Amino acid sequence: MGYKKKNIGILGSTGSIGRNTLDVIRNLISKGIDISISFLSTNNNIGILAEQVKEFSPRSIFILNKNKAKEFKNSYNFNNLKIYDDIKDIIEIIRQDDYELLINSTVGFSGLIPTIEAIKTGKNIALANKETLVVAGKIINELLLKHKRTLLPIDSEHSAILQCLAGEDINSIEKIILTASGGPFRNKTYEQIKNATVDDALNHPNWNMGNKITIDSATMMNKGFEIIEAKWLFKIDYEKIKVVIHPQSIIHSMVEFKDGSIKAQLGIPDMRIPIQYAITYPDRLQSDFPKMDFIKYSNLTFEEPDFLKFECLKIVYDILKQEGTYPVVLNAANEVAVDLFLKGKIKFFEIPLIIRRSIETHKNKIAFDIEEIIEIDKLTRKEILDRN
Repeated sequence: MGYKKKNIGILGSTGSIGRNTLDVIRNLISKGIDISISFLSTNNNIGILAEQVKEFSPRSIFILNKNKAKEFKNSYNFNNLKIYDDIKDIIEIIRQDDYELLINSTVGFSGLIPTIEAIKTGKNIALANKETLVVAGKIINELLLKHKRTLLPIDSEHSAILQCLAGEDINSIEKIILTASGGPFRNKTYEQIKNATVDDALNHPNWNMGNKITIDSATMMNKGFEIIEAKWLFKIDYEKIKVVIHPQSIIHSMVEFKDGSIKAQLGIPDMRIPIQYAITYPDRLQSDFPKMDFIKYSNLTFEEPDFLKFECLKIVYDILKQEGTYPVVLNAANEVAVDLFLKGKIKFFEIPLIIRRSIETHKNKIAFDIEEIIEIDKLTRKEILDRN
């Protein structure tokens, strides 16, 4: 199948996913694949951004930090490069019509509005921003249907499920099995981890990710978010979505069908594999990335998650028993709690306590729109910060 040229915009190009994405694009371009970059963005990493601009020649860039944007303008001179630094400008960039695929690799609630605007203006989405579907999955699905757009997951787990479901009837699914590494605390007891340090929690055994995502892995909130994502991505009841600890991170997820068959997608822990699949979908193109050696990875093990130790995972299952705005509160409370922990203002065990308290004090709403999501997010954050 011939590969059609793609123009791509990347939000969060200097982060882990963004850099891996550009590595994939670099590899594809070296093989004669026609890909161009419309825009790149960063919060603060202007040195990395400048190198990316030099190599990929985007038409525009967005720098969230105004001081860093000023420093960039004073330090670098790129002809015909548009530089934006106001949060309102990101919508203008998203709405521009010279790209087809938005890769959203931002972290947190801030990734929601760009995703929505991109869909409204006819763009397809390659999504690494979990929070978009966590807080607004129903709304996103309605927009995708209305505008006839496609959303492809970049997360290795959801990419695995997408690949396992190729050619299958969605109604034949018995359950989706999300695998989890178990993070840095898999072999620790609750007593050992409740006062874990930031360094302890950031010491992930398999993946190199940003700080926020790594802490989410340590609490297993990332897997909770992935349950919610899978519910909306594959339109399946949460009760059919299970989590299993798989320390080797070789099986990225599985689908069990009604006849007892199970499909699994395997590969070494390398984000470039699902990223490339999202970019080239439905084609599979050659890559130079390391391939898996079954002899080297001959011992694959599986464990049940411990809900006492990973209370964040239990919280997610609890709130999914009801529809409504609880996931909005879940996400906002988690973002604030993780930030407080990274800044040394709370203990590790307090992260789920803060989240559960916010959920318990929230008056759930079944019907809601984007404006209400934004308001609930803002209010949740304020209440937590006022208490801490």
